[in-house]
Amino acid sequence: MDMAYDGSGFRGYARQLEVRTVQGDLETALHRILPSVVTVVAGRTDAGVHADGQVVSFETDQILDIDRLLRSLNKMLNPEIAVAAVSVVSDDFSARFSATSRTYLYRIDTGPVLDPQWHRRAWHVGQSLDVEAMGSASAHFVGRHDFASLCRAVAGRTTERDVLATGWRSLDERILEFEVVASSYCQQMVRSMVAVCVEVGLGRIEPDAIPGIMKAGDRAAATDGSVAPPHGLTLWKVEYGAVAGRE
Repeated sequence: MDMAYDGSGFRGYARQLEVRTVQGDLETALHRILPSVVTVVAGRTDAGVHADGQVVSFETDQILDIDRLLRSLNKMLNPEIAVAAVSVVSDDFSARFSATSRTYLYRIDTGPVLDPQWHRRAWHVGQSLDVEAMGSASAHFVGRHDFASLCRAVAGRTTERDVLATGWRSLDERILEFEVVASSYCQQMVRSMVAVCVEVGLGRIEPDAIPGIMKAGDRAAATDGSVAPPHGLTLWKVEYGAVAGRE
């Protein structure tokens, strides 16, 4: 299933007890049609984070009317969650493990007054930023690095990640957009990247200081561990190879 959602009203993607989550709403709707289905997601987004290109997979022995399933899910889930497409894939496909890369976008509003059209989709910084310097800073993220300084570590799990590409661009005179492509991410990694880049854009950190921050292996080395707010972040796209059963 290819999905999009506005994360504003959810405590993240993954199901949790007594709080509203995207997975909770999705599986509640899905279980009215397929009671025993277990879903697998390409990327677990945090509370308040959006998705335009999320992917979810599940296995079932039932023969499904795909068009009817699509209509039924959207009737139950809209307007905050939309299922754009449902398709049949090979038995070895997994939304999570078959993914080769995930692309996130982060938007910043630099205008002096918050634009209401962006209040759920962009971080209002409210002042101009040096986009060229931010681009130079983000270039240091590309490659395989230990991102312990830029993510929330989980016991027993590595903080090394492969970042394939990064870049900053201006969408218009006030909205900036950060794009990052990686095979996978650790928790709060993109939002930490953005927070550090904003410090560079404000002239508080030099772009060449990024390698030292990363080598420190300490969240305090990067903006004292503070991260950009979640509502500016969107899971934009998940890529799969043809060998995974999905073109």
